[in-house]
Amino acid sequence: MPRKFSLAYLTIPGTAPVDQIRIAKESGYDSVSLRTIPMHLPGEPEFLLHKDQKLFEDTRAALKEYDMPVMDIELARVRPDLDINEYEPAFEKAAELGASDVLGSVWTRDKAYYTEQVGRIAEMAKKYGLCYNVEFLPWAGVRNLQEAITLMDAVHMDNLFIMVDTLHAGRAGVTAAELARTGSKYFRFIHLCDGPAGPDGDPVLDNIKDDLMLFTAREGRLYPGEGVMDIAGMVGALPGIPLSIELPNLARIKELGVDGHARRCLEESKAYFAKHHVQ
Repeated sequence: MPRKFSLAYLTIPGTAPVDQIRIAKESGYDSVSLRTIPMHLPGEPEFLLHKDQKLFEDTRAALKEYDMPVMDIELARVRPDLDINEYEPAFEKAAELGASDVLGSVWTRDKAYYTEQVGRIAEMAKKYGLCYNVEFLPWAGVRNLQEAITLMDAVHMDNLFIMVDTLHAGRAGVTAAELARTGSKYFRFIHLCDGPAGPDGDPVLDNIKDDLMLFTAREGRLYPGEGVMDIAGMVGALPGIPLSIELPNLARIKELGVDGHARRCLEESKAYFAKHHVQ
């Protein structure tokens, strides 16, 4: 069975939900992944469906018009200065739109605290029939696959999963064999993109490792096959799991426009998998 592809918000950042849905349909994606949870970032546009009834209705109408399902919403983060109760209205609206999943991440190394908070978010998501997927990142609170597995096992809820981003996983040293050994019960979808092996990107940032990793993650990801990540191995180790393309590249957006970049992401991904015989 062919893989399903979703268009993640960060691939074309700043794009409003209705436009993202249209672009996803016209580019050939199977679903969309919308950012509808407050991020509290300066200058970051917010598309809060639970606070803007017209935006909610327009989004629902666009999903129907383009026959485009929502796979997940983002980003339900665990961070000491954030109130997780703020997420529940977004979960409720996501469920009304037919979403199945919520993406989250952890931004503290206080293990007891983040374990408790992740459990509470998973319980909140379960009230609305949603699965909560926690992403690990090398510079975040949960930094690698083993820490994510430990978290899943500690919380022990049937709607809690690990989200593997091929860029972050590769930089965290995760191998295809490690993913295959872990077992499919831990995973529901994958974030797909390529990238260079280590810190790189913006020379203005004085070679500060974390800043350079952030530059690539937020502005300079690559199409599959352009970088060094073992995408074929990682994706092949998790058969049948949907792929959400999260591939922000501001230079490519400037060159191709948001529509053209979204389309190229999907075309390059499918060509890569055909070349490597990955289903």
